[in-house]
Amino acid sequence: MSVAKVTEIIASSNKSFDDAVEQGVARANKTLKGVQGAWVKDQKVTVEDGKISEYRVNLMVTFILKD
Repeated sequence: MSVAKVTEIIASSNKSFDDAVEQGVARANKTLKGVQGAWVKDQKVTVEDGKISEYRVNLMVTFILKD
């Protein structure tokens, strides 16, 4: 039997939501062992001078706990 844990992280990109997700998962994978999946809990943008300057995502990352 395995036990999983879920942690929330926030990632950002100046390109797109997809890029923010990719960066968040890549960074989580450096710190957490056994990353199995992630889902987007929330998406936000930062606006400057009427244009989107940053894409942000709140990710729920699932990883397996080792014995």
